[in-house]
Amino acid sequence: MKPSNSSAMHINSSQVLQDVRYEIRGQLANHALELEKRGYEIISLNIGNPGLFGFRTPETMRLAMIENLGQAEPYCHQKGIFPAREAVVMQQQNRGVEGVSAEEVFIGNGVSELIDLSLRALLNPGDEVLVPSPDYPLWSAAVALNGGKAVHYRCDAQRGFQPDIAHIERSINSKTKAIVVINPNNPSGAVYSREMLQSIVSLAELHGLVIMADEIYDQMVYDGAEFIPLATLVTNSVCLTYSGLSKIYRACGYRVGWCVFSGDLDKATDYIHGMELLSALRLCSNVPGQWAVQTALGGFQSINQLVEPGGRLYQSRQVVIEQVDASDYLHLERPMGAMYAFLRLDERFSKSLDDQAFALDLLENHHVLVAPGSSFNTPYNDHFRITTLPDTDTLHVVFERIHTCLEQYS
Repeated sequence: MKPSNSSAMHINSSQVLQDVRYEIRGQLANHALELEKRGYEIISLNIGNPGLFGFRTPETMRLAMIENLGQAEPYCHQKGIFPAREAVVMQQQNRGVEGVSAEEVFIGNGVSELIDLSLRALLNPGDEVLVPSPDYPLWSAAVALNGGKAVHYRCDAQRGFQPDIAHIERSINSKTKAIVVINPNNPSGAVYSREMLQSIVSLAELHGLVIMADEIYDQMVYDGAEFIPLATLVTNSVCLTYSGLSKIYRACGYRVGWCVFSGDLDKATDYIHGMELLSALRLCSNVPGQWAVQTALGGFQSINQLVEPGGRLYQSRQVVIEQVDASDYLHLERPMGAMYAFLRLDERFSKSLDDQAFALDLLENHHVLVAPGSSFNTPYNDHFRITTLPDTDTLHVVFERIHTCLEQYS
């Protein structure tokens, strides 16, 4: 047999990936790594990764892992260890979510894995999922990877990045299977009122939609903003609540998240079975990190001190707000939750600069890495996202460089 001409072969990636975007760790981030290899120091603000900015996981959580390492060597149940799932149940009950047991809790390798599993267990080819715009792009990507179509509903800056209920209603059709709600929101930092959430739930229940509540930033709110657990409002539909250790507990590397089924669970029997099947196929999630869950949820909540006036997260956010208020080049809807600011370039730059060109210039010539706003599936290209995790001195340096960059275009 004549050997094939290997030099002429080209292996293409899956066509499914054509609809997948994740620019937060995309070309700009790769270019930043190349610049670092050349000796440049890059201030990376593209990812909300607390550990990179000096935030430590609470010591009690680290000790809980260490003390249970002997029990962490075998595979555990596909849904997760019982103490972790029971701790999640207790948290949900304390928040007013009724009818949940450990059987409705799934522990995963971060919320990211659980988003993928829950969409895979739900979607058939062509099903549609309502996703906010701007969104956390993993949601749109995961819908596409699992054969669905992400349909974006508006959360415009002019409305304080609040969902447009009328637009949501117009977007629902016979193919719509679920709606995603990210609250507190990434990237905008918006926190939704009880009335807004109730309007979304009413629409979902009217049309029989599964409600997917991404609440990974649930306790990270500022200036008296109130976080309302979406599951407390759901009675006649199925609600999936996603959270984990990454953000509130500054334990991104532990890769521990959870997904809780609640609401009308009689409707979810087959769906939960599908999740069990997929969970079993991946055997189980990271076991050592699961031993930190009970300690994290049951003890002193150190996040409260960080988001209060004088706390580091609060003060860093305040610097961002003050710097934008003093700028002629930038605008900001004040973030009321999470660890990001979604900044808008002034209208004067509309003909000379878009978010991608600005982010590239800022990186190459001023050594600051940000995420272009269009990475978050927006129809506009005049925003960019930064994390508010750096200390206040670093943020002052960042804004000096941003303004130096923008001056040349003004």
